[in-house]
Amino acid sequence: MSNRGMLIVLSGPSGVGKGTVRQAMLKDKDQNFKYSISMTTRNKRPGEVDGVDYFFRSKMEFESEIENGGMLEYAKYVDHYYGTPLRYVNETLESGTDVFLEIEVNGAMQVRKKCPDGVFIFLTPPDLVTLRDRIVKRGTDDAATIEKRLEKARSEIKMMQNYDYAVVNDKVELAVHRIEKIIESEHLRVPRVIDIYKKMIGVVNR
Repeated sequence: MSNRGMLIVLSGPSGVGKGTVRQAMLKDKDQNFKYSISMTTRNKRPGEVDGVDYFFRSKMEFESEIENGGMLEYAKYVDHYYGTPLRYVNETLESGTDVFLEIEVNGAMQVRKKCPDGVFIFLTPPDLVTLRDRIVKRGTDDAATIEKRLEKARSEIKMMQNYDYAVVNDKVELAVHRIEKIIESEHLRVPRVIDIYKKMIGVVNR
């Protein structure tokens, strides 16, 4: 009911299943949001498509975007850049459509400073043993990188206090259901709809 779209930010430690949950949400035809594709300098994983999963760019191209102010947020994680192109997000929100971001924790904290009215959801694993198993099963990292990711995950979980909601990804379908309930509730918050009702009764903001 709000004129401006709502920014929904999903993040959490590497390996927690952010991409899997995001893909499941996009399959739900009842959802009315657009997914903002992130940009990264890491290599494509098997099955990933440029312009669908990420915009895959070189380090030089990414740093050029940073210098030109073209990123809403960005972070360097395990020797690679990740970030969100700014223009697409602003244009979509202004059109009245929600924007869904799936980003790393450091990037989410940058967005929090710039967009405090966003909805920030932290996706967490049931436990660290499960997280390790998920990272290993991906088969994309060597042993040293896996340990680096787990150590990073510990520090990222401590940052949960900076989010609005925490959702456990024990089963993908349950995590999706929880996030959808959060989005539904957030759309009903008075600060998001009050201006519409003021216009309805003829109250003019001063």
